[in-house]
Order: sequence, then structure tokens, then C-alpha cells
Amino acid sequence: MTKLDPNGLYRIKSIVRTPGVEAPLIDIAQSTWWAGVKAGRFPKPVHLGKRTTCWRGSDLLALINGQRGDA
Repeated sequence: MTKLDPNGLYRIKSIVRTPGVEAPLIDIAQSTWWAGVKAGRFPKPVHLGKRTTCWRGSDLLALINGQRGDA
């Protein structure tokens, strides 16, 4: 597992299963991740621009540790 910086921002390709990435942070497909975000199971994203979406490291750590991930 990659060491997460709680103050960092992470793009989807570094979070979920992506071709060319050996060990994803969370071993699910991108479509499953987006469905979970929409349903509220996964943290809400931070939009940095029209086509740039990230997630807070602190929210991802909370998700991994079994706590609610969207503050």
C-alpha cells in the first residue's frame, strides 16, 4: 500500500485499479468507485477545475481505516 499524506490530494488513477499501476490503493474498478461516490459510500471529491478531480488524503485514510470518509 502507498503511504498517504493526509494533506495531499490524489487523482483517481492513484486510488483505484488502473492499467499499468501495480498495486492500487483500493482494489476496485473506476466505475465502482464513482458509483460509491454517488451513493455516499466513498468520500466526496474536490474539483480543482472542469476536468480535474481529486480526493483529500485525510478522507482516503479515514475510508481505509473504516471511518466515514467525507468530512
